[in-house]
Amino acid sequence: MRILILISIITSFQLFSQTNLIINTEARNTTSLNGSWHYIVDPYENGYYDYRYTPFDHYKIPSRGAYYMNAKKQNKSDRIEYNFDKSDVISVPGDWNSQKENLFYYEGTVWYKTSFDYKKTGAQNRQFVYFGAVNYIAEVYLNGKKLGTHVGGFTPFNFEITDLLKEKDNFLVVKVDNKRAADAVPTLNTDWWNYGGITRDVKIIETPANFIRDYKIQLDKNNNKLVKGFIQLDNNEATDVTIQIDELNISEIVKTDNSGYAEVNFGINNLEYWSPENPKLYTVKLTHNNSSFKDHIGFRTIKVEGTKVILNDEPIFLKGICLHEEFAPEGRRANSEKDAIQLFDWLKELGCNYVRLAHYPHNEYMLREADRRGIMVWEEIPVYWTIAWKNKSTYNNAENQLVETVTRDKNRASLIIYSMANETPNSDARLRFLTNLAYKTREMDDTRLISAALELHAQGKERLIRTIVDPFAEVVDILSFNLYLGWYDGRPDKCSKIEWKIKYNKPVTVSEFGAGAKYGFHGDNETVWSEEFQAHLYEENLKMFDRLDQLAGLSPWILVDFRSPRRVLPEIQDGWNRKGLISDKGEKKEAFYILQKAYKNK
Repeated sequence: MRILILISIITSFQLFSQTNLIINTEARNTTSLNGSWHYIVDPYENGYYDYRYTPFDHYKIPSRGAYYMNAKKQNKSDRIEYNFDKSDVISVPGDWNSQKENLFYYEGTVWYKTSFDYKKTGAQNRQFVYFGAVNYIAEVYLNGKKLGTHVGGFTPFNFEITDLLKEKDNFLVVKVDNKRAADAVPTLNTDWWNYGGITRDVKIIETPANFIRDYKIQLDKNNNKLVKGFIQLDNNEATDVTIQIDELNISEIVKTDNSGYAEVNFGINNLEYWSPENPKLYTVKLTHNNSSFKDHIGFRTIKVEGTKVILNDEPIFLKGICLHEEFAPEGRRANSEKDAIQLFDWLKELGCNYVRLAHYPHNEYMLREADRRGIMVWEEIPVYWTIAWKNKSTYNNAENQLVETVTRDKNRASLIIYSMANETPNSDARLRFLTNLAYKTREMDDTRLISAALELHAQGKERLIRTIVDPFAEVVDILSFNLYLGWYDGRPDKCSKIEWKIKYNKPVTVSEFGAGAKYGFHGDNETVWSEEFQAHLYEENLKMFDRLDQLAGLSPWILVDFRSPRRVLPEIQDGWNRKGLISDKGEKKEAFYILQKAYKNK
């Protein structure tokens, strides 16, 4: 009997997986489920496990005590020990830490529930529920039936709900668990806030019975007069798909094979290339079986030649900054188009043409805004510090987050660099892990560059020679490193003594440098935490990097102060990493203007 139950549990668990990701959801027929959701805090996970710690959803007849059943009391003798409708509410999208004071430091399970009616627009149409992101593990149920599980806090996922959806009284329940784990991605230790919750948009997507689920329409990496890519329908069907770019008088018909797949390959002339100076986007219309939608796509090429980064056949210097997905003035996870606009306003004011989105994939709003504003993007997955390199499930988790990122963002002109990791210690297992990720990335999208934020090594009698000793440097297209000279390593005057010896004939970007400063705290340039110290450190670092012949770009750490539980110094940090050039209140520090001037002169 125990064996049969175990087999039932394992088989059930294997069925819990998401459906293939639908891209460009903003152009689809959608219904928002954003708004006020009821929630229940469940640190012991009583709503998920029975008292033997067996998941309720692993059995054919789950208990009414399972929270996802949304059970209601039927009579005076009925004992139900939860009630969503009488529980508190919370905003979606949003994190629970900033919305509820008693959940500020909470890590664990919170159940979310929303109820809704839905009227289909076509009898043969299909419906999917789409989540922009949920941190970190999401167990999703509709009307008491499990849709599936998603792992990873920063990438989108969707489930088909066509057969479960009713016209009246639907209830969607999501178990959200943001507990950190040693074999997770990211792992236990990070220098950013572990915001829990349904942190991005939730929507229902309605589609025809068969539809264009995925596509790639980009310039060939070796030919800027050729568009290459693919169209993928959701179901197997050999049929025609039309690609129109009216502004260029293009109307191309591709025929899918019996699996619903078609290669895209056509010439293009009189093209206005996307660039920071001219972020040109074309309206691309895709039509299948009389159903159409549009995307706004820019066309450009990006490559490396020796030690140069080449955009549209011209060398370009990446004038950047790092950025967390946080709206500091309100102390929360950024989650809206309005948030993205404010962050990009600051980027443009600083003089940036480039941003490093650290340390995980950001909201799609950010990539769309980057396209519109002409800001090139470094995007990375949260393979951060000490990953469980030898654990196969950890690798599969990282690769899945990578696949979801590339799938969502591969048509964004602004995206020029995929990063595989940040500050990871060298080992054979780590090299295999990252190399496999790089190969997977190039297999999916060979039109972007590969990098990672590496660690520098000190050599020489006085350890003043800086070099890269990392076999993964052979794999990447761009060498990038983090260096905190004058902050974690000596004083700012040490910068004048540094020599560079980098043997690889590749471009170099400095992915991080900087120092902490509390806005409004003043002293001389030797006073740590003062604005003057941070400004002086920037001046000395900028002069040091000017001596690096291979330098192709900078992304100092960081644009805005951000929350971190590692930063506890009273009256200075108070739970904030203070390396921002802008304070948590939106005030610009002296170093902001130092970097702004440097970028203006480059």
